[in-house]
Amino acid sequence: MPRPALLFDLDGTLIDSIGLLLECMQYAFAGRDRAPTTAEWVAGIGTPLRTQLSTWCTDAADVEAMVGRYRDYQDLHLERLTTPFPDVLATLRWAREAGYPTAIVTSKGKGMTRRSLDHVGLGDSFDAVVTFEETTRHKPLPDPVWLALERLGANASAALFVGDSPHDMHAGRAAGVKTAAALWGPFTRDELAVAAPDYWLSGFGELRNLLRDFQ
Repeated sequence: MPRPALLFDLDGTLIDSIGLLLECMQYAFAGRDRAPTTAEWVAGIGTPLRTQLSTWCTDAADVEAMVGRYRDYQDLHLERLTTPFPDVLATLRWAREAGYPTAIVTSKGKGMTRRSLDHVGLGDSFDAVVTFEETTRHKPLPDPVWLALERLGANASAALFVGDSPHDMHAGRAAGVKTAAALWGPFTRDELAVAAPDYWLSGFGELRNLLRDFQ
């Protein structure tokens, strides 16, 4: 029997980069009259950066200026503030050796996604990588998940999307795949429960046991 396809969010799911994302936000908004709280910024993690920024900016030019400030800080500090979560490297190595098709589905840009994966030792761990630039519509809509399935040649009925945010869960459900909520990211169980994930994971290593019974 073919192995089910495994789709993964990146930030907060495979890599611990939440501190980086918060520091980037704080740097970008320093000195401005209107700025999000930590909780407000965390709520948007998993959606495209411009979508997050637009709520707090005056117009499109202001958004682009803020994107530049955010990315300037990110460019300088990515490696310092990015690490893989426990068991991620070993579990993904096992999945690849066992024949599971794997893909990244992220709202991060292509350059920073590649740099992050290479930094933590995951550069060759995926058959497909879907980033912000590759779809017109983004999570929580299903388009990025559909594109990942297309690239893997996989059916939605035989796929699992692991993510740490409600946006991941909504995108997966809308695409027709099973979803697994990662409890080690910045979202609480109550916040994730609203999106009705099919499975719960308290640690990445639990994925092996989940897949033994996955249908």
